[in-house]
Amino acid sequence: MGSEPIATIARIEMLRREAEVALDAAKGDAALTAWKGEWLGKGGRITSLLRSVGALDAADRPAFGAAVNAASRTLEAAYEAAASSRQADAMASALAAEAIDVTLPGTPPPRGRLHPSTIILRRMLDIFAEMGFQVFLSREVELDDVNFTLLNHPPHHPARDMQDTFYIAGTNEQVLLRTHTSPGQIRAMGAYAPDPIRIVLPGMVYRNEKITPRSEIQFTQVEGLAVGPHITMANLRGTIDGFVHRYYGPNRRTRFRTSYFPFTEPSAEVDVSCGLCDGAGCRLCKDAGWLEILGCGMVHPNVLANGGYDPAVVSGFAFGLGPMRAQMMAHGIDDIRHYWGNDVRFLEQFG
Repeated sequence: MGSEPIATIARIEMLRREAEVALDAAKGDAALTAWKGEWLGKGGRITSLLRSVGALDAADRPAFGAAVNAASRTLEAAYEAAASSRQADAMASALAAEAIDVTLPGTPPPRGRLHPSTIILRRMLDIFAEMGFQVFLSREVELDDVNFTLLNHPPHHPARDMQDTFYIAGTNEQVLLRTHTSPGQIRAMGAYAPDPIRIVLPGMVYRNEKITPRSEIQFTQVEGLAVGPHITMANLRGTIDGFVHRYYGPNRRTRFRTSYFPFTEPSAEVDVSCGLCDGAGCRLCKDAGWLEILGCGMVHPNVLANGGYDPAVVSGFAFGLGPMRAQMMAHGIDDIRHYWGNDVRFLEQFG
């Protein structure tokens, strides 16, 4: 090996040491990045040494190239070690500056809530369960015959106009979204006849109405039905009074008014004394002293027969109420649209 290669290799060693000193002096990520570009980048001082290989004798080139590569590997390893050390130091500083007291209570995750309509339904069903009623779930998509005809609404009966109906397209108006929970009476009687039954039927109903603060196209109902020997209007009155005293309070009074429903005879609507003014008259009850809560009556003999019972042997009563309306009266809610508006501020007030 001649004197020039030896001198050149010595130069490589000198540059390597100079680079190590500069690396030790580099502080921070920016300085490390600049150092790498100066020494190991494409135009770096170590990398550029390889461009002088062509000026060497052929016999000296392998040793020279090996020396440059060795210096490059050494400096690359030193850079990686320095970068890791800087990262560890930064992490340690951050942890020291942002110390966490693990003994402090954590932030609880937000919890979901039951929908207000579900809360009120469950409360009502619990009351009726205490009175011996069982829950019977019925379908929301019904046949026209079950929703109307078998409930004493023959075709062209004017009572059909009382409920604007959503019919399923392509079924020639034979399939619909139920307009009340009363079709469940036919389903339940068909399932249990001729045995006595005492059931409540909760669920969603649908009516093609204009959406206003007092009306929606979907809302919940609770239907009650009792069928058996010797059931009278007195049994219905006792059931309604028992529910009112449990739900509204033991001092609330009820008032039965004659009414008309095709599937009950006789029929009545029930009012409860206003809880805000105790019957004296106020804004909530519109100075009447009473609030309407449900409709009821004795099951019409035609409906009993359509359900599979002999109206000469058994009788029954039925009632239907709107849980959401009851909740609106209890809490002074003046717009039914709040229930389906998905405003968390409203929903979080319940449960």
